[in-house]
This record gives sequence, C-alpha cells and structure tokens, in this order.
Amino acid sequence: MDIDGVDDVHILDPEFLQLQGLSPAPLKPSSHIADELFSQWLSLPETARLVKSLIDDAKSGTPTNVSKNYATINVSGGSALPAVFLSSSTPPLSPRSSSGSPRFSRQRTSPPSLQSPLRSVKEPKHELIPQFYYQDGRPPAKELKEQCISMVDQVFSNYIDGLHVDEFKSITKEVCKLPSFLSPALFRKIDHNSTDIVTRDAFIKYWIDGNMLTMDTASQIYNILRQQGCKYLRQADFKPVLDELLATHPGLEFLRTTSEFQERYAETVIYRIFYYINRSGTGCLTLRELKRGNLIAAMQQLDEEDDINKIIRYFSYEHFYVIYCKFWELDGDHDCFIDKDNLIKYGNNALTYRIVDRIFSQVPRKFTSKVEGKMSYEDFVYFILAEEDKSSEPSLEYWFKCVDLDENGVITPNEMQFFFEEQLHRMECITQEAVLFSDILCQIIDMIGPEKENCITFQDLKGSKLSGNVFNILFNLNKFMAFETRDPFLIRQEREDPNLTEWDRFAQREYVRLSMEEDVDEVSNGSADVWDEPLEPPF
Repeated sequence: MDIDGVDDVHILDPEFLQLQGLSPAPLKPSSHIADELFSQWLSLPETARLVKSLIDDAKSGTPTNVSKNYATINVSGGSALPAVFLSSSTPPLSPRSSSGSPRFSRQRTSPPSLQSPLRSVKEPKHELIPQFYYQDGRPPAKELKEQCISMVDQVFSNYIDGLHVDEFKSITKEVCKLPSFLSPALFRKIDHNSTDIVTRDAFIKYWIDGNMLTMDTASQIYNILRQQGCKYLRQADFKPVLDELLATHPGLEFLRTTSEFQERYAETVIYRIFYYINRSGTGCLTLRELKRGNLIAAMQQLDEEDDINKIIRYFSYEHFYVIYCKFWELDGDHDCFIDKDNLIKYGNNALTYRIVDRIFSQVPRKFTSKVEGKMSYEDFVYFILAEEDKSSEPSLEYWFKCVDLDENGVITPNEMQFFFEEQLHRMECITQEAVLFSDILCQIIDMIGPEKENCITFQDLKGSKLSGNVFNILFNLNKFMAFETRDPFLIRQEREDPNLTEWDRFAQREYVRLSMEEDVDEVSNGSADVWDEPLEPPF
C-alpha cells in the first residue's frame, strides 16, 4: 500500500480510529478479526488521505478535527466492511467516561492544540528562605544590641576620651564576658593604630558592628588572638596572653622576680596546648581544633581560681616544674639540648635503645631543634607528655608511628617482635623469668581486640583502654614490670579519683619527690626554711 510516503501509519491505534456503527465487543475475543479489519481499513484510499492529513496537521501545529474527517471516511468507505458489523440493530456505543483511554479523553476534551503538556504546568511559588549563613557572623538581635550598648555607655560614662589598656579590663570581663588576661590582646586588636586608647565608638564598631557579640567564646578568642588575614593560631599568638597571666595571676606572683623562669613557664604552657589540641601537628591551630579542645574551659577557670596548681590542664605550675626539672636532670652539659645518650637515662634507663633510635629518627615528630642529633626543650615536652600518659590520643599516635617501622599504617607481629627482643634480653640480664613472644602476642591481641588478628591499626588502639600498656610491654621495662605486678596502691589511687589522667598522677608523684629532694639539699646546706610557696626549678 502506498500512502504517499507517510511512514508513521503503523503507530496509530485501531481504537483511536473509531468506526461509526461498529461495536468493539465482537472484536475483543478474536483479535485476528480486529487485525484483519484494521488492515482492510488501512488499505482504503480515503484512510490514506485521512492519515496523511492528520500527520501534516500535527507537524504544522494546525488544530485537527478527527471526528469530522472520520465521519467522511466512514460514509464513503462503509461498503468495504462486512455487513454483520454495519447492521442497524447494533446498539450504539456507550459514552466514554473520564477513566477511559487517556488519548481519547484528551482528544474529546481538549482537541484544539498539540502543545507540550509541560507548558501547562504552573510555575511553583518561590518561598523566601531566611538567611542562615553570615560570612562575618550573625548580626545581634535588637534587644541584645541595645543591652550591650547600655553596658558600654555605663562603663565609658566616666571615660569620655576613651580607656587606656590598664582601664580596659572591666570591658573585657563585664561586657565581653572573657577572661581578664585577654584584655591586652583585645585592646590591641581594637587599637590597631597604636594610639594607646580605645574610644566608645571604636569598641562598638569592633565588638557589636563586627558581630563579635553573637559569636561563641571559642570564636571570639580565636579572632582576638589570630593575626590579620591569618586563618590559624601560631604559638607566638599565645605569648601576650601568657605574659598578662604571669603579670596578674596571684598564683604566679612568686615568679615575677625571675624572668628566666617566667619565659620557660610560658613556653611550657604553649607547648602543652599545641600537643593536646593541634592534632594535625602542623603548628597551626585552627578554629575547629580550638573548639574541640578543652582550652577555653581552662582559661575561664583562671579568673575563678587563685591557686594555679588546681588548674591542671595546661597552666599548673607544678606540672611545669616537673617537666623542666626532668629536662634539666638529663641535660648534663646544660646546653638546653638532649642527645640519645641523655635520653636513654630517662626513667632510670627504662627505655630500650631501639625506641630511642626511632625517636631520634624523628618519625613520630620532626624536631624543632636546629642541631643535628639533638632534642630541644619543646621536643622533650612532647616526648615526656607522650611517655607518661599513654592513654591519650596524641600519645597513642606518637608511639604508633614509632613502632610502625614500614609506615604502612598497621603494626604487625614482626614489628612488635623487633622491639620486644631487646626487652626480653634486658629481662634476662636482670634474672627475670623470660616470657616467650608468642605468649606476649596473645596477651596483646586479647588486650586490644583488633579487627584483624594479624595486625593492629590506630583505630584498634583508640578503641581499647589498655592500649598504653602495649607500648610499655614493647619498650619500657619498668612500666612493663609494674603492669605485671599490679601494685594495689596505684590501683586504689586510680579508683579514688578517676578524673585524673596518667600524666596528672605522674606529675603529682614527681613533684612530691622533687620537693623532698630540694628539702634534703637545703638541710645539708644549712639553709632549710619552711616553704609555703612552690619550688623554683634549678637553672
């Protein structure tokens, strides 16, 4: 059949081309009859013209009238259908419901155009989403802003020309609700032109208009201490804070005449802060790290507690005294550097040579010392904190890097055996009963419970409370023996105050020991006095 080049006839549905007087009921049980009738209908010339006309109209977008054209073809070509289907006794078709053929319903109800149905969809209404991100911080609410301005006006009412740095502390504590020793740093942040005075308008511009008022305390301190355009805090940024603390805190008053110890105390506090909080180890403290640490809580305690030693996180003078005295004992020539031969004496020769070699290979941490083969005071602070508190995450990471010889992120039995071999030899030298490594390995696996028995990952260590003892077993003989004997006194001491860390207990014991040695030296020198003040470290 030739339909003048129209190739789209085969896509038409027979049901779409309704024949007047023809009921579809007889066609349903015999589909081959319907196919034959449809083929005969398609062979009619009128059908070809109709189909071509419909396709042309559809392509040109001209409105079509199917029923009119369809009636024409039924009248002219009705004789081609069998008589049984054209009988006048055939009941008429029932009206199509809305649930009938979708295509038929659309033709009957909306035949005028063939436009895309997407155009008829209404555009969704745009809802106004309130701003939830502010690059420079969320602006303060009107009531909060007015309340703050009222407090500022009250303070500045007696200082029309502005406040000097020694008068600014009331603003820091009462208005900003920050520790008083941050006052000089905040003053200099506002007085960026170094006029030595801060006016009311300058403070409002920085604190209120700069949206500092609505920030959390960690963000406020972070923005006060960091340098302009810098996205992190460096060790030097904490120096002004420690200088003010040493100058004003009553618990450190006895150090004001010894500038050398003031400097060492400030350095030690800063090193401890970065050891625990700067988990990236880059020396660049981010806002996220500051928020995750406990430094802000320790800072807030300083204004409330006159006894500096009760603030055991970072600021305790006794902790500084223990660290510095330990360093001084090992530094035989007092050049402020420690070498391998010095460090091997630590803890009554508790460490093995192999672990000391790993430390000086700078695998766990790059030395800040510029002298080859020497450890600086900062490097020693990191070492002693890691050695005396193996329950902390920084310590676990420090020693994990030491034992992971091939640096592939897992500790294997071979690597553990490498370190335990020297430990075993030392046990034999002091006539201790030798322990087979296979037994030690089983003990370590039971203590850690690693995901895979053939290796231990850092995540495995973090998930066990006994991880620190694993490293003691491998390279610290004194602590290994203490762990095996389980001193009941130490166990009871730990249960009495579970909030104290291993470092806290170590520093407490060492300070008592060092103070007793100091008293003995004074008695032997004939200069014994009753000491009510903390000891000053040797220099």
